[in-house]
Amino acid sequence: MAFRTIFIESQCRCSYQGGYLVVRKTDDTKKIHLSEISSIILQNTQVYLSAYLLAELAKCKISLVVADEKCNPIGQYLPLYGAHNASKRVTEQLSWGEPIKKRVWQQVVKEKIRQQARVLEERGLAEAAKSLYASRDEVRSGDTTNREAHAARLYFAAVFGRGFSRDDDVPVNAALNYGYAVLLSMVNREVVSRGYLTQCGICHRSEYNQFNFSCDLMEPFRPIVDRLAYEYAQELFDQDVRRLLGDLGNRVVVYKGGSYRLHSVVSLFVQDCLAALNKNLAVSEIEGFEQ
Repeated sequence: MAFRTIFIESQCRCSYQGGYLVVRKTDDTKKIHLSEISSIILQNTQVYLSAYLLAELAKCKISLVVADEKCNPIGQYLPLYGAHNASKRVTEQLSWGEPIKKRVWQQVVKEKIRQQARVLEERGLAEAAKSLYASRDEVRSGDTTNREAHAARLYFAAVFGRGFSRDDDVPVNAALNYGYAVLLSMVNREVVSRGYLTQCGICHRSEYNQFNFSCDLMEPFRPIVDRLAYEYAQELFDQDVRRLLGDLGNRVVVYKGGSYRLHSVVSLFVQDCLAALNKNLAVSEIEGFEQ
């Protein structure tokens, strides 16, 4: 399985040759076989890619993330048709009823809050963690009482301080935004590769968000980014932190009794959520992970 995240941080030309990504700089040329690559992150706006390479990346379902002049992820290139039976998958997606969507969303929210509580426990914040576990137990079908938002307020205040706001222009927020964008790109890749639409969510339904469904499914994984931002970006958000967050998919977590890279767990989690939405798996069988 592809596992490498490729960072391209300086001016160069990228092309395709005989199964390889070819990166040419003025004084150097490197080749990497596409079978090894799960994603490419362009951290420089002076990178030129051939149409041949773009076509091969789409065939191999390799995610290409583009950053702006401030090195923040701003766009993603994905296959137009991620599966041979995409029409069937889209028809399935549009036929999902509200009851099953609400039950799956309930499971997603409960797992997200559980992961947030684990972060608090690791920080020695037992009382705050206890409050989050209580919120988790109160999550109803469709999260009609909005326990997710309630838990988030408690969680961010406990982890980053009561005066913290996600709107603040501080390094930790820059790291959170960057990490969430990388995580979203991972989920987008899995949704599209299975022939489903990223636009049609089970909870997120904004007409201005083309990634509603991916935003739904990424929620339980956000606390992984939170941990890294807390540990490495309190004072400075630099290239080293970007690389750390950009390589998120290669972090090892425990899932269903085994150790896997995160990108594999994201793939399996998306697969289980889709199976539950299509009523091929009990919602209660959608499992979480451990770090």
